Amino acid sequence: MNKKTKTPLFHVAKRAALPWYKAWAIRGAALLLALVLCGVITSLVTGEDPIAVYGAIWKGSFGTPRKFWVLLQNIAMLLCVSLAVTPAFRMRCWNLGAEGQALIGGLACAACMILLPGKLPNWAIILCMIVASLLAGAVWAGIPAFFKARYNTNETLFTLMMNYVATQLVAFFCVVWESPKGSGTIGIINPNTQLGWLPQFPSQKYLLNVLIVAVLCVLVYIYLNYSKHGYEIAVVGESERTARYVGIKVEKVIIRTMLLSGAICGLAGLLLVGSTNHTLTPTIVDGRGFTAVMVSWLAKFNPIWMILTSFLLVFLGRGAGEIATKFGLNRSFGDILTGVILFCIIGSEFFINYEIKFTRGAGKED
Repeated sequence: MNKKTKTPLFHVAKRAALPWYKAWAIRGAALLLALVLCGVITSLVTGEDPIAVYGAIWKGSFGTPRKFWVLLQNIAMLLCVSLAVTPAFRMRCWNLGAEGQALIGGLACAACMILLPGKLPNWAIILCMIVASLLAGAVWAGIPAFFKARYNTNETLFTLMMNYVATQLVAFFCVVWESPKGSGTIGIINPNTQLGWLPQFPSQKYLLNVLIVAVLCVLVYIYLNYSKHGYEIAVVGESERTARYVGIKVEKVIIRTMLLSGAICGLAGLLLVGSTNHTLTPTIVDGRGFTAVMVSWLAKFNPIWMILTSFLLVFLGRGAGEIATKFGLNRSFGDILTGVILFCIIGSEFFINYEIKFTRGAGKED
């Protein structure tokens, strides 16, 4: 006896590639929906005017010139780390160790700033800082890359564990170099002589960081899309078997790409220690290594679109802090609104990649 089945109401089908403007229209619609939902949540939970809350979010980033420059600085640092992980991600090598690689780059920078004054002139100290930071980040990424290429180890877990090692190394040297003694922190390095401090523009100390990352963004875009190395990364990411068939040395590409990824993370550590903070702490990277994963993924590994996704995440984060300050709310409420917005934006990726098709005659028994 045959069982009767009902025709489903709808089914999900894979979309053909959408034009970029349609994809961003869907994301824009998701953002509008998120704002409506946040407005409803704000009214129901706090009784505050949603428009006033949105105004506070805006003022958190654009309320004063200083807030605007801090916004640009935070975007630049997040974008720098996101650019670092993108070449590896395009290769489907999941480098989750950007946090540790940036920390190690910052540690190398701090070591030069602390140990070299009195032995080298300032220009030589800065040169050593640059080389040491890039090299330290590259080595920290190269260790898991070697084992991935040679023994096919799981790079996700390996790079993740390296973060904890880097954090403890930085914590150890913060005690070794502590100033003042007994504080357990380094404090501002060379505050009087400013030896090892990267040059700053007289009008704005964050401008150098922004310019460096802007140039880096263009270079990474060109590297990934118009160079032989970028082509090899894309082929390896699509299929290692195909890459080997066309003569690409997959192991060499893995190690080379991870070294590049780590070096750019080292650059982020250099900018944080040598230009922005002039000190070192275990939390100086502030979780950017993990947030960068979302930035890169949302932008589909495109360095140019990463500027927008970096702006969105930093803008929402600073807005959450402004809400807590202005309305006397727990900062967690601002984080709730941020989570709702991100949930809608990430959810929109489903409708970009898939479409829902309704079935004619749905509900009828076959």
